[in-house]
Amino acid sequence: MSKREAKEAYFSKLKTLLEEYKSIFIVNVDNVGSNQMHQIRQSLRGEAVVLMGKNTMVRRALKTYMTESPEYERLLPFVRGNIGFIFTNCDLKEIREKILSNRVAAPARAGAIAPVDVEVPAGNTGMEPGKTSFFQALGIPTKIARGTIEIVSNVNLIAKNAKVGASEAALLNMLNISPFTYGMTVIQIYDEGTCFPASVLDIEEETLLANFIAAVSQVASISLATGYPTLAAVPHLIANGYRNLLAISVNSDYCIPQAEDLKHRIENPEEFASAAPVAAAAAAEESAPAAVEDEEESEEDMGFGLFD
Repeated sequence: MSKREAKEAYFSKLKTLLEEYKSIFIVNVDNVGSNQMHQIRQSLRGEAVVLMGKNTMVRRALKTYMTESPEYERLLPFVRGNIGFIFTNCDLKEIREKILSNRVAAPARAGAIAPVDVEVPAGNTGMEPGKTSFFQALGIPTKIARGTIEIVSNVNLIAKNAKVGASEAALLNMLNISPFTYGMTVIQIYDEGTCFPASVLDIEEETLLANFIAAVSQVASISLATGYPTLAAVPHLIANGYRNLLAISVNSDYCIPQAEDLKHRIENPEEFASAAPVAAAAAAEESAPAAVEDEEESEEDMGFGLFD
C-alpha cells in the first residue's frame, strides 16, 4: 500500500468511527509500550476501539469533516503530544476504569518526571558497608546491622513532578524498587458534541441533583422578585395566587368551593374548640384501661412468692 493509499484508508477509518461511536476518550500514551497497548486493546475488545495516528494527519482529517460536522472542532485543541483516541458507546465510567487499570510497574529512569512521590522504606538493604557513602550523599540515614547497611527510617527520595536524578535512579535500581506505574491517562472526553475533563465522571448523581435543585430555586427566587415569569416560578405563582383567592373569599361575601370549609371554621370556632377536649378525653379513656390492667397485675404480684 502506498503512502497516499494508507492516508486515505486512515481518513476513511477515522470518519467511520466518528459516525459509529458517540463518545471518544482522548488519552495520553507516554511510556506505554507495544505489549501493554496490545493488552489494553484486548481488554476493550467488543466495547471500545483504540485508534492511534500522527497528530498532523488527525488534525487534517478533522478539519476535513468539520464542514459537515462543526462540533469536531472541539477535539482539535487536545490533538497534541503523544495521544490516541478510544471510541465507545458503552458506559463511560466502566470504560475509563478499564483504561486506567491497565498499568505496569517501571523502574525509575534518570531524567524522567516522577508521576508520584517516591519513598524509600526503612529496613535492611542487604548491601555491604562499603556503599554507605552512597546513602550519605543522598541524605539517607543508615547504620550497620549484621554486616549490612540498614536504613534507619523512611525517606522521601523524590517529590511528585520532580525530575529523577541519576543518583536516585541508581539507588532505586540497587534496592530493586520500581516506584512508577505507567499506562494510558485520560486527557479529555468527547460525548455527543461536548468536551469535558475525566473528573466530571467522578461527580455523583446526588450531587448533580442537589446542584440542579439549588439552581432552579435561585431562578425561581429571581423570577418572583423581579416579576418576570419563568417555568421555575410557575408553581410558586400558582400557589401564591391560590392563597390570595382564599384570603379574598374569607374576607368578603363571595365564596368559592375551596374556601367553604375554611370560612365555616372561622365563623364557628366554638364547634372546633369543643371538639378538641372531646378528642383528648377519648384518647385518655383509651389509655386508662391499659393503666388499670397494669396496676391490677402489679397488685396481684405483690406479696406472693414464686411457689405460693
